[in-house]
Amino acid sequence: MNWTIWVLFVGLLWIAQGEKPCKEDSTCDVRSCLLSETKKSLVIPDNFNGIISNRIYLNLTADYCIIFLQRNQTNQENQRKWSQQWPQMQTNNGSYQLLISKWHTQKDILLYVLSGKRCNHTLSGLGDSCQIRCVCTKTICDQSIYDVKACSNDPPSDSKNNDKYILNLTATVDSCINCNNPVKKPEETLEPSDLKDLNITLEIKEGEDVSPAQAAKVMGSMSSLVTVLNVSSAELNLGGGVTGILVRETEPEDVEEVSFAYLNPNESIHILDSRYGLNAFSRSVTVTKEAFTKSITSNISVTFASVVRFINMAKDEMNSTVLGNEVLGIEMGTEIRNLTDKILISFRNMEYEGIPSCYSWNGEGSRPNWTSDGCQTLSDGVNITCQCSHLTFFAILLTPLNETISSSDLNRLTIITQVGCGLSMFFLGTVLFMHCLMRKTKASKATRILINLVLAMFLLNFSFLVNNPVAKLKSSVGCKIMAALMHYFMLATFTWFAAQAFHLCLQLYMGGKIGIRRYILKVSITSWVLPSIVGIILLIIGKYGEQVIETNDSEEKVSMCWITDSDTHYAVNIGYYVLVFIFTLTIFTIILSWLFCLKRTSVGNMQSGKSGKSGKSGRSIVTILGLCCMLGLTWGFAFFAHGVLQIPAYYIFTVFNSFQGFFLFIYYYNTSHVGEIDVGQSNSSSSVSTLKTSLDSTRNPYENMPAKK
Repeated sequence: MNWTIWVLFVGLLWIAQGEKPCKEDSTCDVRSCLLSETKKSLVIPDNFNGIISNRIYLNLTADYCIIFLQRNQTNQENQRKWSQQWPQMQTNNGSYQLLISKWHTQKDILLYVLSGKRCNHTLSGLGDSCQIRCVCTKTICDQSIYDVKACSNDPPSDSKNNDKYILNLTATVDSCINCNNPVKKPEETLEPSDLKDLNITLEIKEGEDVSPAQAAKVMGSMSSLVTVLNVSSAELNLGGGVTGILVRETEPEDVEEVSFAYLNPNESIHILDSRYGLNAFSRSVTVTKEAFTKSITSNISVTFASVVRFINMAKDEMNSTVLGNEVLGIEMGTEIRNLTDKILISFRNMEYEGIPSCYSWNGEGSRPNWTSDGCQTLSDGVNITCQCSHLTFFAILLTPLNETISSSDLNRLTIITQVGCGLSMFFLGTVLFMHCLMRKTKASKATRILINLVLAMFLLNFSFLVNNPVAKLKSSVGCKIMAALMHYFMLATFTWFAAQAFHLCLQLYMGGKIGIRRYILKVSITSWVLPSIVGIILLIIGKYGEQVIETNDSEEKVSMCWITDSDTHYAVNIGYYVLVFIFTLTIFTIILSWLFCLKRTSVGNMQSGKSGKSGKSGRSIVTILGLCCMLGLTWGFAFFAHGVLQIPAYYIFTVFNSFQGFFLFIYYYNTSHVGEIDVGQSNSSSSVSTLKTSLDSTRNPYENMPAKK
C-alpha cells in the first residue's frame, strides 16, 4: 500500500477534527511538531494544508510530524494568512520552492521534503520518481544576504510575511534566496483622528512646545492602545510633528531584539530586525531581548515596544540645549530597569557645539528633570551612543564648551576643595570652641559678629562636604533639602560678610563706640532670617535638585545638590554677592587707608630694629588676609571668573578657601584678647596693630599725621 495514500486519508480525518482546539492557523500544532526532539518533520506538497503529528503504526520505527503544504498557496486569492511558523510551497518554472520565515532560520529544525510518486515509508532507498531533500533551517541561509533584485519579482504578500527565505528544492546544491528585508515599514498607520477615537490626543497649539505632562500621558496610554491593535506593528501620527511606532510580539516565547531607525525627524520610523543596517540611518533605538524578557516576566497582557519622537518639547528649568530638539520616549507597558544588555540610542553624523551627554527623565512633573543616572555616553565626535539600563524619556543634552572643565582639573579641584574645607572646618571649629569655653562672657560686639560669621562658614563647609554623598543617594527629597540647606548657609555667610563690613564701617564712623540698643540682636536677626526667606521661596517653587558638573570626558561627572535653574543661580547668588562684594570692597578700601594712615602716624614713635619690622610686616599681611576672608572678597574669584581665566580663578579660590578658616582663626586670636583693652593701650604699640584694636580706639589717627611742608 502506498503510504502517502494512507497518510492522505488520515490527514483528511485530522483536518476535520484536529484544528478545533488550536489557533485558526494551527500555529500550536506546527510549532510543537517542528520543535519536537523526538519526531522527524516530513514536508509533503499537496492540495491542502494540514498536520499529522501522531504515531503511525504501519511498521514505522519512529514518530513523524507530517506537514502537508498546499502548492502555490501564495498565488491563491483567498490564501490562509501565513503564520511565521508555517512553511509554504510554490512552483516556479517547474521547480519546487520552499518558503520559510526568519523564525525557522533561528531554530535548529531538520525538514525532510518529499515529492514525487511511489514514496515508501523510509527515508532511504528512494527511486527516481520519489525525491527527498533534507533542509537544516538554521544553517542553509546563514550566509545569505537580502537580494532585492531576486525578490522584486516575488508576488506581493502581507507585510507581516515579508521576512521569508526561498529554498530551491530542485537544485542540486543548497540554494537560498534571502527575501527578508531588514528594513520594514509598519503594517498600519494611525492618524490623529484614529488615535482620538482611542482617547489618545496631544494638544499642541501653533508656535508652542510640546507639553512634557501630555507627552508622559501619551506614553502611558500605549498599553491600552496595543490591546486593540489587530496588526503586529503600527505607525503613530499624533500631530504637531510628533510621530512614533508600536510593535507587538504575538509570540512572546520567540521575542528577539528590535531596532527602530530613521534618517531625519521628518521621516517615518522604520523597523529593523538586526543592528547590521543601522549605520544607514542617522538615528536609531535598539530595544534588547533582555528588555522584552523582563516585560514578559512582569505578566503584562501583550508584549510590545513603543518609541515616540517628540520634537520641540518644553525645556527644563535650566533651559538645557537638547540635541536636534528631539526627545525620545520608550515604553513597554511596565517598569524596565537594571538591564545588563542595555537599550541603545544612537545619533550618527551629527553636527553640534558643546559636550554631549545622555540624560533621562522619568515623566514626572510639569517640566523635565533630566538626570544622567543609568545612562552611559559614548561619543567619537560626530557619533553619539547612549547605553541606558532603563526605559523612559531620553535626550542628549549639550553643555556649552565654556561651561565645562577637563576631568583632570575637576579631580584636582575636588581634592583641593575637600581637603581645604576639612582644614578650614578644623580652625573654624577651634574658634567656636575657644569662644564658647573661654571668652564668651567678655566678647566685644566685633567678636560676636565674627563668631556668627565663623559659625555660618563652618556650616557651609560642612554642608558642602556632605553634599555629594547625599546626591549619590538618588533621593529627590533629600537632595532638595540638602541643596536648600547649603544655599541657605552660603547666603547667610554672604550676609555676615556684609554685616561684618557694616560693623567696621559703623565702628569707624562712630569712633569705636556704638550706642545702638540691642545692636547685636538686630544684626543677628537680619543676617540669619533674610537668607532663610530666599531659601524657603526657592524650595517652594522647586528650584532645588540634582546638578551635574560636566567635563570634557562624558564618563567623568560629579553630581551635587544645588539650584537647577541657571537663571535663578545668576539672579540670586551672583546678584546677591555682587551687592555684598561692592559694599565690602568699599569698606575694605577704607579700612586699608585707615591702616596705612595709622602706620604713618606711628612711624615717629617706633624704635625697633629690622627684625621687629619684619615681624610687624608679617602680622600686617596676616591682618590684611584675615580682613579679606572676613569680608568675603576671595569669593569673587569663584563668581566673577570667565573665559580663559576661569580655571586659574577656580584654583585661586579653592586655595584661598582652604586657608579661610586659618586666617580667621589668626584674626580672632589677635583681636579677641584685646577687645576690652582701653584706648591708651590700643594705640601704644604696633605689635597689636590689627584692625580691631585700632577701631576700638576712640582716637582718630589722622589727628597725629605730620603736617605737610
